[in-house]
Amino acid sequence: MLAPVMTSRENMNAPNYDQLLLWVTLILLGLGLVMVYSASIAIAEADKAIGHQSAYFLIRQSIYITMGVVAAFVTFQIPVVWWQKMAPYLFITGLGLLLLVLVPGIGRNVNGSQRWLSLIVFNLQPSEFMKLFAAMYVSDYAVRKSAQMDSIIRGFLPMVAVMVLVGFLLLREPDFGAFAVIAAISISILWLGGINVKIFMGLLLLLPVAVVGLIMSSPYRMQRVIGFMDPWADPYGKGYQLSHALIAFGRGEWLGVGLGASVEKLLYLPEAHTDFLLAVIAEELGFVGVLTVVGLFAWIVIRAFGIGKEAVANERYFAALLAQGIGVWMGVQGIINIGVNMGVLPTKGLTLPLLSFGGSGILANCIAMAVLLRVDYENRRLQKGLPA
Repeated sequence: MLAPVMTSRENMNAPNYDQLLLWVTLILLGLGLVMVYSASIAIAEADKAIGHQSAYFLIRQSIYITMGVVAAFVTFQIPVVWWQKMAPYLFITGLGLLLLVLVPGIGRNVNGSQRWLSLIVFNLQPSEFMKLFAAMYVSDYAVRKSAQMDSIIRGFLPMVAVMVLVGFLLLREPDFGAFAVIAAISISILWLGGINVKIFMGLLLLLPVAVVGLIMSSPYRMQRVIGFMDPWADPYGKGYQLSHALIAFGRGEWLGVGLGASVEKLLYLPEAHTDFLLAVIAEELGFVGVLTVVGLFAWIVIRAFGIGKEAVANERYFAALLAQGIGVWMGVQGIINIGVNMGVLPTKGLTLPLLSFGGSGILANCIAMAVLLRVDYENRRLQKGLPA
């Protein structure tokens, strides 16, 4: 009779949230802050517009992380059921922001892409938040339409129509990388939510055709693919970014050249503090540094699916799909960014979650991780016999 009592007491004394998942998130944010500073010093010192301030990006990234942590703390206090109720409205808000970005004079154009809204203090990138809103909306849709998920007309086509609209808006910016991530999140949640196997397999067969069509319909995407296939054929043109990223990986070898000692960040590697931050990590911290980053992201994905499985056991299906959707988001975006840096995938313009410089990305990532921790928190309360 003592064993069950001890088990019950141990269960009541267990932590109320996944402390290791929180620490992994904070480690990635901290590592990102250090590496953003290291990667951006030369860029900041050479930029006349910001007054040649070497710590410019460090200060801004510190502010973004502080904002993200505060937003995450507030988000953690919000019950998951509230997100389910608000999912359609948040999704509509996201669509509105994507439309607003495309309005001349409102949306801000940077390097040929119109993806930002100027908020004076910093630029808002709606596509970063749309990833979270899409995960919430598709999770809610899969739960509401669970009885109709076998039907192409009533279950599948309405979601396809919505995703086509999102894709159209994102490709107008253009932001193919964000569209790829949102598509992956949506397809994964539909699959996990019980979509008909035949419909799912048909969708998988159509995806390569759609991707090839999108690439061939845009000259700049075709140029990126050509440059990716053989960056050394034009190392000063189409293959410039990738060739310098590969040089950074090669210089890093096993243990790297040392923190702050990167050569490629000295105005050779474009976007060293954003899209190609991993290349600087590879050069300065070596294979061990890259493997550490990959391991931390792998843990987030594993825990996200574990938390989702626990939510299913508690019959909390929206929470389960949302947790797994966040895991897919972090995993797919991480894989794409790592693949681009290593020359495995064409350049997509996607940052490394929780690490790369950027206010919108850091804020959206922190909120998403807080939602994931909240799902776990509610799971643990239910396991203790307490209300979620």
